[in-house]
Amino acid sequence: MAAVRQAHVTWSGDLPTGKGHVSAATSGVFKDLEVSWARRSEADAQGKTSPEELLAASHASCYAMALSNVLGQAGTPPGSLDVTATVTFDRVEGGFKVSSSALEVRGSVPGANEAEFQKAAETAKDTCPISQALKGNVELSAKATLEK
Repeated sequence: MAAVRQAHVTWSGDLPTGKGHVSAATSGVFKDLEVSWARRSEADAQGKTSPEELLAASHASCYAMALSNVLGQAGTPPGSLDVTATVTFDRVEGGFKVSSSALEVRGSVPGANEAEFQKAAETAKDTCPISQALKGNVELSAKATLEK
């Protein structure tokens, strides 16, 4: 059975001065987070979120789950994983686009050596469902550090 999730946005005004509010319609975990063009295009717009920040959260959490699974299947489940996804939204010819999602992970993985951890990190980057959705349109990278 397919898992279906929904988010809902209301928007008022034009793009440069308007704003919207996004809510997690399925879970209700977050409600009425403010989104705006300024948050997307200015370096410091505290108190608001953006589609790219939400995408980064999605990619980081998906990747953590995928890496945990890959490591577990190899017989070396992680003690802990600390993942950051950095999504870049940039001006390109003809407009704007999400140009990259760079994953960074620090992991404590008892029993795994450096080569195994690096291979698992790359496999997880290539197989996580959010990576699969972005593949071919967004540059994807993963930097993995195994902590001893």
